[in-house]
Amino acid sequence: MRILLVGAGGVGSAFCAIAARRDFFETVVVTDYSLERAERAAATDARYVAAQLDASSAEAVAALCREHAVTHVMNAVDPVFDMPVFEGAFAAGADYLDMAMSLSRPHPESPYEKTGVKLGDEQLAVAGEWEAAGRLALVGIGVEPGLSDVFARYAADHLFSEIDELGTRDGANLVVTDEDGDEVFAPSFSMWTTIEECLNPPVVWEDGAWHTTAPFSEPEVFDFPEGIGPVECVNVEHEEVLLMPRWIECRRATFKYGLGEEMIGILKVLHQLGLDSTEPVRVKAASGGHCEVSPRDVVAAVLPDPASIGPRMTGKTCAGVWVTGRGPDGEPRSTYLYHVVDNEWTMREYGHQCVVWQTAVNPVVALELLATGVWKGAGVLGPEAFDAVPFLDLLTAYGSPWGIKEM
Repeated sequence: MRILLVGAGGVGSAFCAIAARRDFFETVVVTDYSLERAERAAATDARYVAAQLDASSAEAVAALCREHAVTHVMNAVDPVFDMPVFEGAFAAGADYLDMAMSLSRPHPESPYEKTGVKLGDEQLAVAGEWEAAGRLALVGIGVEPGLSDVFARYAADHLFSEIDELGTRDGANLVVTDEDGDEVFAPSFSMWTTIEECLNPPVVWEDGAWHTTAPFSEPEVFDFPEGIGPVECVNVEHEEVLLMPRWIECRRATFKYGLGEEMIGILKVLHQLGLDSTEPVRVKAASGGHCEVSPRDVVAAVLPDPASIGPRMTGKTCAGVWVTGRGPDGEPRSTYLYHVVDNEWTMREYGHQCVVWQTAVNPVVALELLATGVWKGAGVLGPEAFDAVPFLDLLTAYGSPWGIKEM
């Protein structure tokens, strides 16, 4: 297996640190728009080589695949680049993995009732072409989506005879402090992606159809395990809701994120000021004249790099799926399948903060299952299209076990 890793930011660098301990691949070509950042991540293992790559160019992705005889493209950049990376992999005859899906576009007249272009629609539209070519695009194989979808598959196969709701629930008790020990606002994941998924109309699957609601709708307090405790969660647009019902029969599918009051307030203000926009605006340059910049890119640029905040972060993060329905015995059942990661552990063991580590470990596990032939397939598939048991067993073997909590 020869892997092209697109993106050497927080998740990409954590991917390199995790994969360096495994022997299922021949080489990883670590790429980034910044060659310096790619070289820094590639320095962790002799099997890694670094290269510069513009992820917005499908032609550049395909050319680099051919140059290095790449068999698998691992996409670790913001989802705005999904389609060129996806198309470049296909053009080069490589298999493809990402941790999100192609972006959505709200319904033009009824954005908070009807879906427009849904997450993943552009990729799923060409599933037949990938299948005919014998190529696999495994989409949404991070933690959420990704591990959450694996949990849903496991629950459907082993814990439930009938599922009412697959409810992804994400929460944490993470705190980031400055040099004086005062708590500061520093998102633990890409702010660009956070704005995208939190301010778009959330999607809900219900009674055989997808519909949308208003951002931050249906708040609930969810009690997360292993000391995290109660966190208020709200509806957020996320890929699980678009993936799970395609392979798992359920009456309802939701995604709720424990954003917290401060984050919700900041996101609302960004939206009110138009700073969530991706459309370039013309501004005066410091050197004179004018230039065009995207407001959202500016917001992301002025915040701390999520890859850099690990040493100043404490707490745990939890990803999981709350499944309700009937067990194999026909009796009502309510179960939370989850994965908790402690920042102190990931920093000590891998040198990366827990949120990016938890995201990055899952595609490494998936690539190992593909390399060994335990997972195989063709077309555009989500994680729930595969057997969950080998994945969960291997995740545990990586030193990061999962858990089950009866509610």
